Amino acid sequence: MTDLSSRNPDWWRQAVIYQVYPRSFADADGDGLGDIRGITERLHHVAALGVDAVWLSPFYPSELADGGYDVADPRDVDPRLGTLDDFDAMVAEAHRLGLKVIVDIVPNHTSHQHPWFQEALRAGPGSAARDRYVFRAGRGEQGELPPTDWQSVFGGSAWQRVPDGQWYLHLFAPEQPDLNWGNEEVRADFRTTLRFWSDRGVDGFRVDVAHGLAKDLDDPLRDVGDIGATGEDALPHLPPGSHPYWDRDEVHEIYRDWRKIFDAYTPPRTAVAEAWVPDARRALYARPEELGQAFNFEYLEAGWDAEVLRGVITGSLDTARTVGASATWVLSNHDVVRHTSRLMLPPGTDDNAWLLSGGHAPRVDEAAGLRRARAATLLMLALPGSAYVYQGEELGLPEVADLPTEVLQDPIWEQTGHVRKGRDGCRVPLPWTTGGPSYGFGSGGAWLPQPPVFASYAVQAQDGLEGSTLEFYRRALRLRRKLIEGESLAWAPDAPAGVLDFARSDGWRCVTNLSAEAVPLPPGELLLSSTPVPDGGMLPADTTVWLA
Repeated sequence: MTDLSSRNPDWWRQAVIYQVYPRSFADADGDGLGDIRGITERLHHVAALGVDAVWLSPFYPSELADGGYDVADPRDVDPRLGTLDDFDAMVAEAHRLGLKVIVDIVPNHTSHQHPWFQEALRAGPGSAARDRYVFRAGRGEQGELPPTDWQSVFGGSAWQRVPDGQWYLHLFAPEQPDLNWGNEEVRADFRTTLRFWSDRGVDGFRVDVAHGLAKDLDDPLRDVGDIGATGEDALPHLPPGSHPYWDRDEVHEIYRDWRKIFDAYTPPRTAVAEAWVPDARRALYARPEELGQAFNFEYLEAGWDAEVLRGVITGSLDTARTVGASATWVLSNHDVVRHTSRLMLPPGTDDNAWLLSGGHAPRVDEAAGLRRARAATLLMLALPGSAYVYQGEELGLPEVADLPTEVLQDPIWEQTGHVRKGRDGCRVPLPWTTGGPSYGFGSGGAWLPQPPVFASYAVQAQDGLEGSTLEFYRRALRLRRKLIEGESLAWAPDAPAGVLDFARSDGWRCVTNLSAEAVPLPPGELLLSSTPVPDGGMLPADTTVWLA
């Protein structure tokens, strides 16, 4: 494939990016854990889909206290996953295949195994080493109480006490101490990290917890009390930008500094923010002088409801337009229940309760779920902006909701006292073949058990099979590349209730029937449908079509 995007610095504005969770993609050495060489060997599969870029979740040295997001060295590869030479070979192969490469960076925290944090523990209170992190004395007569009531996203206090009596901040797992971004040494080190990967050919960065870096660390630290702070997506009703540790206005100074680094390369390096903030605040991260793009989680969370989705789509496009960014769309990722299963849960169903039931309460009709997921995907791919596709969704993989508790790896399970099951069900290794010890994932087993039904979803089972989900994705992505030009849409004024109908500025039309009954199919040449459309001029329920 020719790397068309190398001649277009704005390639990312309407790109399709394929997310790889490295430990679950492909295992080249047979140890049960996915690795960099496994990714390289399977990149032809990604390229054949017709996507523009591959995004790698963390592959850095890590003890996996949080699935790799506890980084011990942000400028190296975990030895279990390979070497920097392996990484360079992977980037070279991706570029040969016409794929851009995006990597995750984790600037809010490090691993507790990071040399800086180990130095901080040895150095003691008041040291320069401790100032790279957030250490404070405790409250109470003996300092036995946490410095504030701040809570970890994973459950419990966000403070951990060390033997000398001080406490350190961890907004996620205790193994993930938060960095102090008021410290110039921290800022300089991340500039080095951005240049390190950019110099190795990386084309862009996904910024983890982009809204969490800046914190109000002036003493005395503020409690949050009843204003709420138990989840990173549950910002309390405070003046925008004034929460003690989420989405503070000062964070944007950091990204303006990063943009100078990105723009020093040709073409400029891209970036996308993971920022769990309200719509209008998210646009700030996507400004061209900052990261340029931000994930749109409202779309993922909207459910299967035409009116809600139309509002989210319209609002997201309008918000992105205010800062000159393009919108982003995503249905699944490494943190949420796969949309093949999630979209079939009745409105109001608690995802965690469903996972705790092993996927039995309620039981999901997998065939119906796949039908709805394909319709949702074709709708997403018709929208102006960038679409992010999570590994395995091109196979129609369902959530593995019935993983035994003894195999769970996500720290959420233990940290919440077995109240929240966590995210392992969407991270089960991919099936490549219909047989073998791990369905082609590797010559050994897999670090999370794959259900027998995965054999029917394997690449080998779907490759070349007319009507399979894999061939559907390939066809949709090839067609999208031919059709996409402008960045606007126009809603049809006469769409029936429960139907989303819009025309793209480049002369084609997308119609999705989210209602329970078939509706009349609008006139036009049928280019593609998510499921077969019978003769008779009716569009079935849970079906999307593209029309010329």
